[in-house]
Amino acid sequence: MTEYLTTPQGRRIAHVQTKGQGPGVVFLGGFMSDMSGTKAVFLQDWAERTGRAFLRFDYSGHGQSSGAFEEGCIGDWFEDARAVIEAMTQGPQVLVGSSMGGWISLMLARAMPARVKALVGIAPAPDFTEDSMWAGFTDAQRAELTGAGRIVIPSDYSAEGYPITRRLIEEGRGRLVLRSPLNLPFPVRILQGTADTDVPPSVALRLMDHATCEDLRLTLVKGADHRFSTPACLAMIAAAVEEVSG
Repeated sequence: MTEYLTTPQGRRIAHVQTKGQGPGVVFLGGFMSDMSGTKAVFLQDWAERTGRAFLRFDYSGHGQSSGAFEEGCIGDWFEDARAVIEAMTQGPQVLVGSSMGGWISLMLARAMPARVKALVGIAPAPDFTEDSMWAGFTDAQRAELTGAGRIVIPSDYSAEGYPITRRLIEEGRGRLVLRSPLNLPFPVRILQGTADTDVPPSVALRLMDHATCEDLRLTLVKGADHRFSTPACLAMIAAAVEEVSG
């Protein structure tokens, strides 16, 4: 059943929580995705079968939460995630971050390490607003973004494309995690498809090289794409969560 939490910033965040044994598992979705996606629903079903506590939610401007997507930015969505975790969970949690959710998970790990039991990244996309979007824009796109405040880029997941705002890019520069030390004092598992054209394996390798972590493992899956939602891929996600939960 969907419930709502009002954050300290006044945003109304939709979430679904499954009661169960700890450590709890929190799913953090990707850019312009929502908590009704395949991976989130699969993990809820897994949690119900195994008696595990589980939480999924929509960032502001996503899914059933308040706000318009174009008004949001990485910092807003990080604040949403932090507010939901602080209000709705107790003790260290296993964070499962998909794509952008992987970046937000890393920010949470930096901000509240005592509340993180472990981290599972599914094609994590740290710093993507700078290293993928801004770095990949043409001079014309950069000029339009700076002048008009927004552009629309093509997407395989939306016929209308993705609206990208100047605020998203500029605010993201204050949230980067690969430019300064990144200490992850808990188990980390990264799952990555070799056929992922949205967040290529080089990003996972860069994260692995950059982070300070005594127990970090990267699994590359030949032929898997960014969705990482085949039955075999979903089973790998559940297995990774179980492995780091002990």
